[in-house]
Amino acid sequence: MAEHLLTSDTVAVSLGEVDLSSTRDAIDVELYGFLDRKRRSLSDPIDAQLSAAIDLLEELAGAGGKRLRPLLCHCGWLAAGGVGDDAPVLKIAASLELFHMFALIHDDVMDASESRRGRPTLHRRMADDADLNTPRTTGAHRRRLRGDDADRLANNCAILVGDLALVWSDELIHSSGLASAQLRAIRPLLDAMRTELMLGQYLDVRAACDLDVDVDMALAIARHKSGRYTIERPLQIGVALAGGSEEMLRACSDFALPVGEAFQLRDDILGVFGDPAVTGKSRLEDLRDGKATALIALALKQADAAQRRTLTGRFGDPELDDAGAAEVRELLIATKAVETVEEMIRERWQRGMQALEDLPFHAAGRGALRSLAVAATQRKA
Repeated sequence: MAEHLLTSDTVAVSLGEVDLSSTRDAIDVELYGFLDRKRRSLSDPIDAQLSAAIDLLEELAGAGGKRLRPLLCHCGWLAAGGVGDDAPVLKIAASLELFHMFALIHDDVMDASESRRGRPTLHRRMADDADLNTPRTTGAHRRRLRGDDADRLANNCAILVGDLALVWSDELIHSSGLASAQLRAIRPLLDAMRTELMLGQYLDVRAACDLDVDVDMALAIARHKSGRYTIERPLQIGVALAGGSEEMLRACSDFALPVGEAFQLRDDILGVFGDPAVTGKSRLEDLRDGKATALIALALKQADAAQRRTLTGRFGDPELDDAGAAEVRELLIATKAVETVEEMIRERWQRGMQALEDLPFHAAGRGALRSLAVAATQRKA
């Protein structure tokens, strides 16, 4: 069976009967169609203020993104034997992208990130928006907000736009046209996915700049914040929509969890070594924020006394510059932390691929899932 490695900027892969590029386009039709219907429903002058929020969500959706979670959902449905009209499944897939947008917006606020997908993050956009940070008062006076006041207002507004994406992701699920049995089947998986993401994000925030976080804890954070939410739950939701059994759902985890961990481990490397022109993100932020990743945990574990002093002095420094970051990168290589993480990615990839072969999936769906796993673990962005 022919296989094609996905590039960093596309998931346009055709394998067997599954054309992932066309599937992505169909998912986007549902996503943008939902947002457009929301815009057209605005009639009251006050409600019409939501139009600006919709614009921001459309811009974020249109700025790129692999649509990995929606694609896994649809491919899971196909792999588990889903047949017939897939319009409701595509709506569920689109709802997962809305949920992802909520997570990205909130994550960027918490991390004070400056860029996302090569553009200013939503809260930075809002901080620079003259209409937003120049509010009208009860009189004719207009006061220009500056500095911390403007940032606080922008962060608050960005959080609310993220909340809107979360609420609308649920609305899209309930307006999808699914049969009641299908809704009952996916509800526990959706609930678990949301809880796991929140727990992972909580652990990630708590562990920031904690130099005592070990590899096991870093992997646990990655598993909850990214692995389950990115790979396992979207796949299981698709399988459940096709009527997959509890046994099949459990078997999906044998494929999804190692691939999900590999996805996050790759993200950890890209966060420090990636090309910003390709990733769309600064490679200083993870180091400045003191992200408790497996990469850093391994470096600290394997460093000698002098290396550890340098790492602890640089890691989590909000004023870290390019020269200091370059020094950290050299130490991550010298301590063999990068080499070890690459081996962890390979081991998890191989484990996931073996589990995929053992799943009772249709051949075309299995091939598409394999390509999506390649996209998740061997990417450049």
